[in-house]
Amino acid sequence: MRPTRRGMVLGLGATIAMLATMAAVTSQVSARAKGQINTLGKPGVAIKGYDPVAYFKEGRPRAGKKSFSLKHRGVQWWFSSAANKATFKADPAKYTPVYGGYCAYGVAQGSLVKIEPTAWSIKGGRLYLNYNASIQRAWSKNPSGYINKANARWPKLISRH
Repeated sequence: MRPTRRGMVLGLGATIAMLATMAAVTSQVSARAKGQINTLGKPGVAIKGYDPVAYFKEGRPRAGKKSFSLKHRGVQWWFSSAANKATFKADPAKYTPVYGGYCAYGVAQGSLVKIEPTAWSIKGGRLYLNYNASIQRAWSKNPSGYINKANARWPKLISRH
């Protein structure tokens, strides 16, 4: 079934609106970028305080606790348990989100923007976070293509901050 002209226009309008919102948030980033780790939403804390290990071990996002925290790459990481904290400490590169926890779709578009910890995916054993559920759905339609674009843009984006 071919998409209607109206459907294509509505889809294009939604995409433009998402990109405009992401661009507005980008201006907030430079003042809060620390060690190339996203701390937007909870200053000084990665992933808004969510446990990066839980995505892998539990297959879902889980809020961490300040009582199970450690400092890595200049920011605090919170965990839901002492065991997850120890797992991260043993191999932080495995559990640190790609692109420092900035929205992977945003990086593919050339912007550093905040994330919503509940909008996520694991591809190739790596954690990718997204701006929100709508952006995550767009991301999921072509993750390999977006990863390739983001990988090419990431070095230039972080060199600016």
